[in-house]
Amino acid sequence: MPLLDLLRVAFAAIAANKLRSLLTTLGIIIGIGAVIAMVALGQGAQRSIEERLGRLGANVLTVRAGQAFFGGLSRGQARLTIDDVEALAAAEALAGVPIAPEMESRLQVERSAANANLSVVGTWDDYFSIQAFQLTSGRLFSRREEQARRRVVVLGGRVGAALGAPSSESLVGETLKIGGVPFEVVGALAEKGSGGFADPDESLYVPLATARFRLFGSDRLRAISVQAPTRDEMLEVTVAIDRILRREHRIRPGQEADFNIRDQATLLETIQETSRTMAFLLAGIAAISLLVGGIGIMNIMLVSVTERTREIGLRMALGARRGDILRQFLIEAMALCLLGGALGLALGWGASLALRRLAGWNVAVTADAALLAILFSAAVGLFFGLWPARRAARLEPIEALRYE
Repeated sequence: MPLLDLLRVAFAAIAANKLRSLLTTLGIIIGIGAVIAMVALGQGAQRSIEERLGRLGANVLTVRAGQAFFGGLSRGQARLTIDDVEALAAAEALAGVPIAPEMESRLQVERSAANANLSVVGTWDDYFSIQAFQLTSGRLFSRREEQARRRVVVLGGRVGAALGAPSSESLVGETLKIGGVPFEVVGALAEKGSGGFADPDESLYVPLATARFRLFGSDRLRAISVQAPTRDEMLEVTVAIDRILRREHRIRPGQEADFNIRDQATLLETIQETSRTMAFLLAGIAAISLLVGGIGIMNIMLVSVTERTREIGLRMALGARRGDILRQFLIEAMALCLLGGALGLALGWGASLALRRLAGWNVAVTADAALLAILFSAAVGLFFGLWPARRAARLEPIEALRYE
C-alpha cells in the first residue's frame, strides 16, 4: 500500500476520535513542554554564567576576611587592613603581580539638585585592569594621585542615570559631592553588569588613600584582588598569599585562617555545574512524563486494534498485506506522538517566554532542543507503537472478520 494512503488512513483514524487522541497525547505534550522549558532554563543559565565569566578579570583571586573560632571562643571580627595589602605588595613572591585593595561604603552623592545613595569604592589603579573594566570617556586616576590623596573619581556605567544625567560620560569634568566632599569626575566606565550583591555599574571609584582619609576614616578593607600571571600559577600565588597573611595575622601553622582566598572563575564554574545538574534532574523528571505518555499511547493503540479488528480483517481480505497493517498502526502511533511533540514544543516555548517576561529569567530555546524534542517524540511513537502494530498485523483474516 502506498505511503500516502497509509498516512491518510492513519490521520483519518486520529480525526475520528479527536478528544481521545488529544487526551492520549497529553502525557507527551506535558513531557515535551517540560523538557523544552528546562532545557531553555539550562541554556539561559549557561549563557548568563558565560557572560559573567567574560566580565571577570582573568586569573583573579579575591581575598576576604572571615570569622574564625578557636576553643569555642570567637577571636573577634576578622579584618583585612591596609597593612595586609602593603605586605602583599612588598612580598618578593608576588613581585610584578597586580594587586588591588577594595574599601567600600555607601555615601550620599550630590550633583546640583540631584542626589543618590551609592556605593563608593576606594582602590588602586590596578583594580580596573584586574576586574576587566573598560573606560569609555576621560581617564583613570593614577598611583601618584592615590598617594597625594587627590579628590578625583571614576564613575560606573549607570551612575550618571542615578544622578539625573544623560550618561556617566556626560559628567566627566564636572564636580560631584561625595559625603559632602567635592570630587572631580575624571573618567567613566562601560557598563559591566551586576556582579552579585554589589553592582559595579552603580559604584563610584576613588583613590584608596583619598577614601581612607577624606571619606571613610578607616583602614579596613572589604577585599583584596590579586591577578595571577597565568591559570597554571594560581595555586602558587594562592600559597604565597596564604603564607604572607598568616604571618601578618600571627596565625600558627595548623590553625584556621581568619581570611579566605577564592577564585572567582572557579566559583562561577561550580555554580554552572550545579545549574547543569539541576537542569538534568528536572529534564529526567520530565522524561518520566514522556514515558507515561508513551505507555498511554501504547494502551490506546491496543484498544484501537481491538475496536478495529473487523476493519483489519476486511482490509486483509481485500488484499492488504501484514506489512501494510503494521505500517498503518505504526504510522498512527507516531503521528499521535509527533502531534503531541509539536504541541509540547509550543507549550515549552510559550512557558519559556512567560518566564522571561514575567519573572525576568534568562532563557534560551535553541533549534537543537526543538529538533531533539521532535525526534524524541517520533522515537516514543515508534517504540510504544510497535507492539500494538505487530499485534494488529498478526491477526488472522478469518478470525478478524468473525470478531463481534
